[in-house]
Amino acid sequence: MPTTLATDLLDQIREHGAKPKHVAIIMDGNGRWARERMLPRPLGHRSGMKSVREVVEGAIEVGVEVLSLFAFSQENWQRPAGEVKALMSLLEEYIQKEADELDEQGVRVVMLGELSKLTPPAAAAVDRVMQQTAHNTKLRLNLFISYGARAELVRAARLLAEDVAAGRMTADQIDEHAFAARLFTADCPDPDLLIRTSGEQRISNFLLWQLAYTELFISPVLWPDFGRRDLYEAILDFQNRDRRFGRVAV
Repeated sequence: MPTTLATDLLDQIREHGAKPKHVAIIMDGNGRWARERMLPRPLGHRSGMKSVREVVEGAIEVGVEVLSLFAFSQENWQRPAGEVKALMSLLEEYIQKEADELDEQGVRVVMLGELSKLTPPAAAAVDRVMQQTAHNTKLRLNLFISYGARAELVRAARLLAEDVAAGRMTADQIDEHAFAARLFTADCPDPDLLIRTSGEQRISNFLLWQLAYTELFISPVLWPDFGRRDLYEAILDFQNRDRRFGRVAV
C-alpha cells in the first residue's frame, strides 16, 4: 500500500502537468544490496521482485501507458552458471505468482529479447503469461529478457537487408521509420523517461535507438529498496523538465 508521502507525491503528479506515457527502468543494485547484507546474490534478485510489483502498481496509479523493465541482458548469460540458473527460476516464479494479479489489474505483459535462449521451462512460462494477458489495455509491461541494444540494432539491419534482397523494398526506402519498425519496440512509443537505480550513470546497452530524446533520472536507491515513492519522485522531476527535442523555445 502507498504511504502518506507517496500519496502526496501522486497528488502532485496529477496536478502538475503532462505525465510520461512510457517509463523505462534499468533495475540495478540487486547484487550490491545482497552483498551489503552478506547474502548470496540470488537473494538480492529475489528481493527485487517486490519492487517490480511496486512500480507496476505505481505506474498504473499515475496513468503511465507503457512500463519497460530491463530484467536480464545478453551479457548476463556470462555470469556464473548458478546465478543464471537462479535468475531463470526466479523468472518462472515471478510469472507463476504474479500472472493472475497482473491480468486482473489490466496489465499486458510483453517479453522482448532473444527469447530463444531461455530455458524451456522459462520459455513456457513466458508464453503462458503473454497469452493470458494479451487482451489487457490498462498498462503494457515490457520485460526485456536476454536483451542487448546493439544486437537489436544488428537484427533490424539484417531484416532490412533481407527485405531489400527479396525485393520487398528498395534501399532508398530505408529511413528512420523503416528501421524503427523492425525493432522489438516497433509498436511502442519511445520512452519519455529512463530511470536507473543504484546511482550508476550509464545506459548499459539498453534501448540505444529508442532513448535518443529520453529524459534520464539517476536514483541512488538500490533496486530492492526502490518503491512507488521513488518512482513518483522521478516522474515529478520529469514534469519539471523542459523538453525541446532540439528545438528552441519561443
